[in-house]
Amino acid sequence: MRRNKSTDRDRRTMAVVHPNAAAIDVGATMHMAAVNADRTPEPVRSFGTFTTDLHRLVDWLSECGVDTVVMESTSVYWIPIFELLDARGFAVFLVNARDAGAHADAGRHAARRSDLWAESLRAVDRRSAVAAAIVHH
Repeated sequence: MRRNKSTDRDRRTMAVVHPNAAAIDVGATMHMAAVNADRTPEPVRSFGTFTTDLHRLVDWLSECGVDTVVMESTSVYWIPIFELLDARGFAVFLVNARDAGAHADAGRHAARRSDLWAESLRAVDRRSAVAAAIVHH
């Protein structure tokens, strides 16, 4: 597949806006979470969707020093993890996976590793005001 050279150049020159951010690809049966590679030896992990799994995910993000989370979701499965993250004080952004330039298949995210984290952060930089307005209490 051929890449757009100007897009690649823009990605290399973008400033880091959220250095303590993580990304979560929200799925029906599994969530893939990624943090910056300098935070942990295993920067991409999978978590189940049961309550205990979600608590483990939030605890891991805290241990990694994360304060901002970008969630990619095309369905309503984001709601339980959003509630837990919000209650623990994380800044949470919800973006549509299609808008983030990501693929809906979680297996592809696992193979791409840091691309999940990087793509989601680029998406939140472009859409942070819109993403923050999506979720109302």
